[in-house]
Amino acid sequence: MRDITVLSGGMGGARFLRGLLHGIEHRLLPGVAADARVTVVANTADDLWIHGLKVCPDLDTVMYTLGDGIDPGRGWGRRDETWSTKDELAAYGVEPTWFGLGDRDLATHLVRTQMLDAGYPLSQVTEALCRRWLTPTFGDRVRLLPMTDERVETHIAVPDADSPSGRRVVHFQEYWVRLRAAVPAEAVVVVGLDDATPGPGVVDAITDADLVVLPPSNPVVSVGTILGVPRVREALTATAAPVVGLSPIVGGSHVRGMAEQLLTSIGVEVSAAAVGLHYGPRSGGGVLDGWLVDEVDAAAVERVAAGGLACRAVPLMMTDLDATAAMAAAAVELVAR
Repeated sequence: MRDITVLSGGMGGARFLRGLLHGIEHRLLPGVAADARVTVVANTADDLWIHGLKVCPDLDTVMYTLGDGIDPGRGWGRRDETWSTKDELAAYGVEPTWFGLGDRDLATHLVRTQMLDAGYPLSQVTEALCRRWLTPTFGDRVRLLPMTDERVETHIAVPDADSPSGRRVVHFQEYWVRLRAAVPAEAVVVVGLDDATPGPGVVDAITDADLVVLPPSNPVVSVGTILGVPRVREALTATAAPVVGLSPIVGGSHVRGMAEQLLTSIGVEVSAAAVGLHYGPRSGGGVLDGWLVDEVDAAAVERVAAGGLACRAVPLMMTDLDATAAMAAAAVELVAR
C-alpha cells in the first residue's frame, strides 16, 4: 500500500494520524510501504467566522498536530500560547467572549482570511498554510484537503424554555465550547451541506487510494459531515480500496467530545457495534469493509460481523504513538485478509 486516505475530524483524527505516520516511518504497518503517502480529507463543517476571521478548527488541529505546533494539553490551538488579544477584546466588551483566539493562533486566521478575501479558495489557502507546517517534515507525502471549498456550518438545536418553539439553534462551536455539550442535542442541522461540492482532490483521493480509513472521529459532526458532501459517499462505495473504521465509542461512551449526545440526537444507540452498523457494510449500501472495536467491547464483534462487517476487538486507546500505530496496523490487517 502506498496511498492511504483518512477522513478526519479534529483531535481524535489528528492523534490517530500521528500514530499512523509513526507506524509508516518505523515500518510497523504490514504491507504499507515506507514511502507511503497519506491524504487527509478534513471536516470543515465546524468552521465559523468570528471577529471577522475565518476559523477552521479541524483543519488547524490536524495541521498543528502533524506540524508539532499543537498544545498537547488542550489538544487544540498553539503550544506556548498567550491570550492578550482575547483579554483586550473582552475589556472592550466585544462578543462573543466564550470563543478565544490565542495570539499565535490568530496569525493563522489572519493569513487565511486575507487569502480568502483575495479570492483564493479554501483548498489553496490550506495548501499554502501547510507549506509552513507539513512540508518541512513530510514533503509531498502528506496532503491536507478541506472536504469542500464552500461554506458549510453545523448547528445544533437545543432546548429553550423561553422560545415559542421550545428550542433554539446554536452554532456547533457554541454548543461545544460555551454550552460544553451539557444540554441535550435535539437535532443536528448542517447548513449548506446538500449544495456543497467536494474540494479539489477529495474524490480522487478516495477512488485512487490503496486504503481508506475512518479514524475514531465523531461519526455525526466530523466523519458524518464529510460523508454528507455530495459524491463523497458514492466515491467510498465505488473505490477499489478497502475501507476500515475504528470505533470512537469505548465501553458505551465516547472517549472525548460529544459523540454520545449527538448519536442520541440522530437515534443511533451509543455503542461500538451500533456506530459500525450506522456506517454500514459496503455490501449492503454502507461505506465500510471492516470495523475495529476496543477489547472492552469484544462482545460486540459477533453483532457487527452478523451485520456484514469484518470486525476485531483490539486496544483502541491512543495512549502514545506506539499504541496508536498498533491500532493503525490492526486496521490494515483486518481488511488485508
